[in-house]
Amino acid sequence: MSMKKMFSGALAIGALILAVGFTAPAQAQDAPKPEAAAATAAAPAAAAPAAAAPKADAAAAAAAPAAPAAAAAPAPVPNKGDTAWMLISTAFVILMTLPGLGLFYGGLVRSKNMLSVLMQCFVIFSLIYILWFVYGYSIAFTEGNAFFGGFDRLFLHGLTGDSTTGTFSKGVVIPELSFVAFQGAFAAITVALIIGSFAERVKFSAVILFSVLWFTFSYLPMAHMVWFWPGPDAFTDAAAADKATAASGWLFQKGALDFAGGTVVHINAAVAGLVGSYVIGKRIGFGKEAFKPHSLTLTMVGASLLWFGWFGFNAGSALEANGSAALAFVNTILATAAAVLSWSFGEWIGKGKPSMLGAASGAVAGLVAITPAAGFVGVIGAVVLGLIAGLLCLWGVSGLKKILGSDDALDVFGVHGVGGILGAILTGVFAAPSLGGTGIYDYVTNAVAPDYSIGGQVWIQFQGVLTTVIVSGVVSFIAYKIVDVVIGLRVTEEEEREGLDISSHGESAYH
Repeated sequence: MSMKKMFSGALAIGALILAVGFTAPAQAQDAPKPEAAAATAAAPAAAAPAAAAPKADAAAAAAAPAAPAAAAAPAPVPNKGDTAWMLISTAFVILMTLPGLGLFYGGLVRSKNMLSVLMQCFVIFSLIYILWFVYGYSIAFTEGNAFFGGFDRLFLHGLTGDSTTGTFSKGVVIPELSFVAFQGAFAAITVALIIGSFAERVKFSAVILFSVLWFTFSYLPMAHMVWFWPGPDAFTDAAAADKATAASGWLFQKGALDFAGGTVVHINAAVAGLVGSYVIGKRIGFGKEAFKPHSLTLTMVGASLLWFGWFGFNAGSALEANGSAALAFVNTILATAAAVLSWSFGEWIGKGKPSMLGAASGAVAGLVAITPAAGFVGVIGAVVLGLIAGLLCLWGVSGLKKILGSDDALDVFGVHGVGGILGAILTGVFAAPSLGGTGIYDYVTNAVAPDYSIGGQVWIQFQGVLTTVIVSGVVSFIAYKIVDVVIGLRVTEEEEREGLDISSHGESAYH
């Protein structure tokens, strides 16, 4: 890869960000306010009434025993409906990787590499969940500093079935183990998304080592920066809110909105994939041979399973079975459907025929774009976002891909990168109450903040996008280089021509 192409690629990415970014002067908010998944929050638990002082003279009062202390408010108990919804949502997200992503990606590669994609998804999922149990959850979701959590929950230390954690409503909790499982599924699919960029040419051992490095030094810090906070019950007054915000992740402190992973999942994985496509190099015959999908039937099945599982991904991120979950659920339908239509009609007009590959890709584009916005925007905003995503991501896998000059085999950056950047930036626009969004919830006043600034929020969203691009880009480049030095990244030319199914796994998808 020449320096000229690397420089051109960097300029193209910068142009994409600026194209959907906010070009007016930055408008800093007076103070960062924590976002909420719900437009309303439950009232705090009622304080126990103070004990009445006895009516007696001073001498009697002095001789009398002290009045009993006020009874402490009972600890909140998880609602069975919320708990059930979280467990079901987790299963939905698992379905996205196994088998959804495997079939979607598998159908897009040549038949001689089908099993290699399935195997990579299967093993990455298993690997990341174990790492999540060992140290991932602790680093992502315990208090440390603004960029990296602590080690209090190594090996899920101290967690039992009775342990609880907060949601986005005061006084409402869910079993912490349900949250652990839910977020672990997010981590697993994020790492698995990356493999689409370097499919059909990478050593299986290299995939495993890279996954460990990137998960540890890119995914976990981003999850902590965007999603970690002490919870709504810590925001009792202005002073307590300042203290709680200071203990949160860096981008959370800034007020960045990311409902279900536009930055943490999609941009993060897409940048890692794009860097990998450059570092690893192009497939043998790229640009000379036709690399056609071997089974669009399986790709359609995979895309459908992704859409189904995405309801858990987005609506489950409300952490409760409430109106916020319902909003995210409906937005996930509408934005995705709109993107399918806009991509298909755009392809129809531009190429003369709408394709099944285009419709499936449009669905994923819509799902990606609505992810950061799902619980923050209104239904009209979701439709508009989906329509834009379909057309912009169509350009991402055609025009932008040519500009970047990379062999991003399964268009991870063109869909997840472009759609993720678009969704993250436009969340700042369509979350505005004036445009039907939920606004930003102020837990001190227990009301939606009245001073939403579209320009100010878009600037904050842009900072979140830029941070993700830098963190993932730097970590990915270093991780690929380490893997290349230690075990090598690519299979041999002979193994690549034979296909990874046989050369890496000794079996074939079809006989």
